[in-house]
Parts: sequence; structure tokens; C-alpha cells
Amino acid sequence: MSGGPGISLTIAGAAAGGLAAVGVREAVLATPALAAWVRAALEPLRRAGREGYAPSAPERRRLAALGTLAAISGGWFLAGATLALPLAVAGPALAASAVNARRRRYRRAVERALPDVALAIADSLSAGRSLRASLPAAASSLDGPPAVELARLGAELDLGSPTASAIAAWRRRMRSVRVDAFAAALLSQRLAGGDLAGLLRRFAEGAAERDRVAEDARAATAQARFTGLLVVAMPTGGALFAELIQPGFAFEVLADPASAVLLGLAGALQLAGFVAIRRLSRVVE
Repeated sequence: MSGGPGISLTIAGAAAGGLAAVGVREAVLATPALAAWVRAALEPLRRAGREGYAPSAPERRRLAALGTLAAISGGWFLAGATLALPLAVAGPALAASAVNARRRRYRRAVERALPDVALAIADSLSAGRSLRASLPAAASSLDGPPAVELARLGAELDLGSPTASAIAAWRRRMRSVRVDAFAAALLSQRLAGGDLAGLLRRFAEGAAERDRVAEDARAATAQARFTGLLVVAMPTGGALFAELIQPGFAFEVLADPASAVLLGLAGALQLAGFVAIRRLSRVVE
């Protein structure tokens, strides 16, 4: 029974957080101008995941402002000004990190689809089309990020851009070693001639085998990676749970200089362990 008040406080805090989120949502929806601003601020984030879009400077500022407001609200609800102020400083960095993460996922989706792209272009070349005509034609048999990239290539070619220039622009836009290798295969016929369709089919086989090996490596190390990250995250989770059970616990611990120093050292070691685990468990594709 001694844990009754703490559990009740935790449930009340969770309920208050849910009601606050619903209230903020209703307030945004009830204000058309604010809702339009939020949608405009989030649009670059959505396009970064669907098109690999790089936000402009004004769009980054709007997204950073939205991230800062969200960080301040969440920090203020969890621990008041003590947590809200540090999160306010980290808000723009969190927004930029979200955009970069979505762009990385977009690039990985294109890289994983390169075997399908190579086969689609090879089939189009075997049907008698030129490389310039095969690039946009292959987009009709694909979907998602690879179809977006081939459609963009086709639009540049329709505007009169040379084939080599359009492919070079694609390489600069993607910044991927695997896309560079695929672009080199596409342009090899212009330098040495030969059977480009056959080369692309061999490229597709090699890329598919590489993806299978990478997936096997990730599956073999999944449990070890999860265990390592769980061990790193347990102290932080325990501290948050203790703060929910006994509000003010973190402030009391930090008020003691010796405890603050030890917590700082522990946090640095936890961060170093997290970085080491991520680096050691990373599968190079």
C-alpha cells in the first residue's frame, strides 16, 4: 500500500499529459492561421521523406521554431523550467536532425531499390530504347523514392539537359557511393561501348547479393545491439521513473555538488558507451 500515492501520481501525470496533448491539438485546429503555419512548417519534413527535399533557409527557421516550441512544452511539462530551458536550446538541432534522418532514409530507400532500377532500365534498353529514353520510361515500373528520382531525371532530360549532366546532377544530389557506382555503369557505354543491358543486369545481381549479406549481418547482430542499447538506456529510464514517483528527486540529487559531479561523469560514460555501441554495431553497406 505504500506505493499507492506514487502510482496514483504517475497515473494522474500520464492523464494530464494526454489531456494537454489533446488540448493543444484542438487549439491548433480551432485556429486556422496557426494550423496553416504548423502545416507549412512541417511540409519540408514531409517532403524530405518523400522526395529527399532539402529545406530552404526560411523553411529551416520555421521548422526550428516549431521544434523549439515543442521542446519547451514537453520539458516544462516533465520538469518545469529546469528541463525546458536546455531543451529550448536543443530544439533547432532536433528539428535539423529530424530532416537529416528522413533524408537519410530516403537515400537508403533509393540505394536498396538500385537492383530494381537497373533491371527496369536494362529491360527498356533490350526493348530498343536509348539510355536517354530508358531512364524516364523505367519510372513507370517502380514506385516510391526510386520512381521519384527517375521521374526527376526524366524531367531534366525533357528540359534539354545532356544525359551525362543529368546523371551527374543526380549523383551530387544523392551523395551516395552506391549511386556513384550505378551512374558509372550507366555512362560506361559512352566511353567503352558494349552491352549496357547485360552490364546493368550483372550490376543488379551484385547489388542484390550485397543487400542480402547486409541484412544477414543486421539480423545476426540484432539481439546484441538491442541488449547493449537497453543497458545504456536503463539508468536514464530509472531516473525518469524516480522523478515521476517522487517529484523533485532529480533536483535534490543535483543540489549536492558531489552527486552532481558523479552524475555528470556517469552521463559522459553512458554517452561514450552509446556512441561505441552504435559504431561497433554499424553494418557497412
